[in-house]
Amino acid sequence: MANLPVHTITTVFHLQRQLWELINEATETEWMMFKQFGETQETIPELEQLKNAAERLRNSYSRLYTLMLQVAESQPVANSATLDLLLQSIERGESTASASQASVQEIKMTWNLI
Repeated sequence: MANLPVHTITTVFHLQRQLWELINEATETEWMMFKQFGETQETIPELEQLKNAAERLRNSYSRLYTLMLQVAESQPVANSATLDLLLQSIERGESTASASQASVQEIKMTWNLI
């Protein structure tokens, strides 16, 4: 594996876990909301918002996974473009996680699903 700072590796794996947990929470919230309230004119916007949040989270998770594999398979060092893309993906993943978590929590509070 091309060497990455331990901090970067730890950050990526921590972020992947956070993204996984948020994907789980968004899809669980969507299921609970659908089960309790159905698909109505009132629930459709929030159900779509939850689906979109899960999709954005899934994309961030997949991007990190793919880039980490590319870095691991790069010898003797990963190219700078891949490393730059990894750092950008970390930043995007962190902002996606924060925004999605806020959206899911707001929907849960609005629909009393907490």
